[in-house]
Amino acid sequence: MKGTYRSAGRQLGLGWRLHGDGRAPLPGASVMPDERLSWPRTVGLGAQHVVAMFGATFVFPVVMGLDPNLAIMMSGLSTVLFLLVVQGRIPSYLGTSASFVGAVAAIRAAGGSTGTVIGAILVAGLVLAAVGLVVHFAGPGLINKAFPPVVSGAVVLLIGLNLAPVVADIYWPQDQWVAFVTMCVVVGAGVLLRGFWGRLAVFVGLVSGFLLSWLLDRLTGPITAPGPTGEVGRHLRVQLSEVVSAPWFGLPDVQTPTFSGSAILLVLPGVIALLAENTGHIKAVAEMTGKDLDPLLGRAILGDGLATAMSSSVGGAPTTTYAENIGVMAATRVYSTAAYWAAAAVAVVFGLCPKFGALVAATPGGVLGGITVVLYGMIGLLGVKIWIKASVDFGDPVNLVPIAAGTVLGVGGVSVTLTDTFSVSGIALGTLVTLVGYHGLALARRPDRPADPSPRRRGPEDLPSQVEAVPRVAPQAAPPGAQPVPHPAGAGAAS
Repeated sequence: MKGTYRSAGRQLGLGWRLHGDGRAPLPGASVMPDERLSWPRTVGLGAQHVVAMFGATFVFPVVMGLDPNLAIMMSGLSTVLFLLVVQGRIPSYLGTSASFVGAVAAIRAAGGSTGTVIGAILVAGLVLAAVGLVVHFAGPGLINKAFPPVVSGAVVLLIGLNLAPVVADIYWPQDQWVAFVTMCVVVGAGVLLRGFWGRLAVFVGLVSGFLLSWLLDRLTGPITAPGPTGEVGRHLRVQLSEVVSAPWFGLPDVQTPTFSGSAILLVLPGVIALLAENTGHIKAVAEMTGKDLDPLLGRAILGDGLATAMSSSVGGAPTTTYAENIGVMAATRVYSTAAYWAAAAVAVVFGLCPKFGALVAATPGGVLGGITVVLYGMIGLLGVKIWIKASVDFGDPVNLVPIAAGTVLGVGGVSVTLTDTFSVSGIALGTLVTLVGYHGLALARRPDRPADPSPRRRGPEDLPSQVEAVPRVAPQAAPPGAQPVPHPAGAGAAS
């Protein structure tokens, strides 16, 4: 019976062996996913992971108009679900994804309710899970063929830059000077702070902006500016009445999803970004742990999709693997999945404190403006990073032309009306043009031109026509007794 329990535990990734004496990683060694340190140290590492993802995980729900308390709690439960799906073989924490922020902003601008938002995200999560199943059975090569770096990079770019009007029209006008100072703090902290604190730049900016807003309320009084709805009025920057009345312990409020075809179409392009993001995260973890995780890519995508669907089904934010926590692993060299179970437990405890959620929801609009101007730009530049890492050749018209058109359509928020009640715009339109345009033109191109040219070494055929390549002459054997002739200074040695 004990052997059966141990076998089941290994299948679920719950059987950890102690690393060394449990106090610290052995010299030159790493704590692998199936190992752990002592439980007190493991819990401490888990709490550190919660802090690492904390800033973005509760900022993005606030930006999307979702309950941050519920988002924190669901991030813990989603992490548990992910670890079970991957059988504990991929250490990762799941936090709030930014890939749907632009689409959610568009849904809200069109009058969509919270139910419509989470319903659309729920469908996107199920689509992502279905893709994960296909990848699991068909192999990871399918992702690379369907979403090459030139396409996935473009989608991530337009997702980030499409959010620029949200900053300019909603957050920044609420308090431009607090937004500017907060932005400067985030930029300075991200560049100048070292190690772990540098990864908390968003959190540092949030706290600094919050304190600055509170101080200005005390020194200068209320501000006359637009509120979250855009209506201009006189009000305090920091309003804590909801925080005071909120209880210390309690369950977050849940929401029931509703479904709208136009809203679903807006969020579906985010699935492409999640595929690119998840694949990159798995590659990074594989490199750190020295394990081949490609066979688990389908499971990882399935886990992300199921977690997003589970979270949004009760009103939570979309949850996916998080780069911040991968950075913590790289710094500590502790890859134990036991630490992520501990992190999940800590996040659930935070989620059961409504007073904490009310405090997060009270974040002034100017502070959000300063934070989001950096976050949205960083999201967009992740797409550029994908292009650079893959050495995408924009000298090839198939790479350049459809990507250029799709990016401008997505970033500019261009809309194409199909019927009186249905239109495609923004991220959805940009992604559609990018994806269909790239694959369609690659197939339609003349067969005598390569579909995906790659850099090659220059040879004699690349020399200008008026310069003839010097033929290579085989060296002749030296006569017996002859002394070797030394190479002149600067001459290369014979190959």
